[in-house]
Amino acid sequence: MKKKIFSVFAVLLFTGISAFSQKKVSELTLVYDASISSGASAQPKLADAFDGTTTTIYIKGMMSRSEMSSALASFVTIHDARTGAATVLQEISGQKLLIRMTAENWQEKNRRYEGVTFIPGTETKVIAGYKCRQALATMKDGSTFSVFFTDEIVPENAEYSAQFRNLEGIPLEYELTQGKLKIKYTVSRITLNPVPASKFDIPKTGYRELTYEESRKKM
Repeated sequence: MKKKIFSVFAVLLFTGISAFSQKKVSELTLVYDASISSGASAQPKLADAFDGTTTTIYIKGMMSRSEMSSALASFVTIHDARTGAATVLQEISGQKLLIRMTAENWQEKNRRYEGVTFIPGTETKVIAGYKCRQALATMKDGSTFSVFFTDEIVPENAEYSAQFRNLEGIPLEYELTQGKLKIKYTVSRITLNPVPASKFDIPKTGYRELTYEESRKKM
């Protein structure tokens, strides 16, 4: 009986320590650098487009902004977790498009990430000063990918990423497949400073506006 009580106490103590060490944040900036892991010879043009790109994610309360820039194009996505709506800004070959998405559009666009599960493994590493654990992600189509995540800091806005909504922490390194390419994203900088509210302003001029349905037909 004493042994059982001690085991329960140990579990509660460990859980309490983990919860105490975890820091929830409302404002956060993440900068990811992309590199090609494999498949560059099969799709050299696509590899050139992704290799060396930078993705920056800004989180402020229930608002989030993702910026992806390369030598060929730039994409910005602004998402409001309160309403579920989003706005996408694209600039490709000098053409600037603004695409408005309803909450239903957003769900449809990210449907492939519905039900994704993460099973933590035993491998660990330190990335950008944070201790990370590896996890294997499995999507509903059966495909998998690896991710290293930290639970030392956790954004209050879990909806900032449809892909990592169910991850109990922040992904600091992960690998995705695009065509025949394998692309690794690794955090190079994490900032907990306040994010300017202007980051989430929607441009009123300079862009050709499309609905989500119109953009899909165009693509």
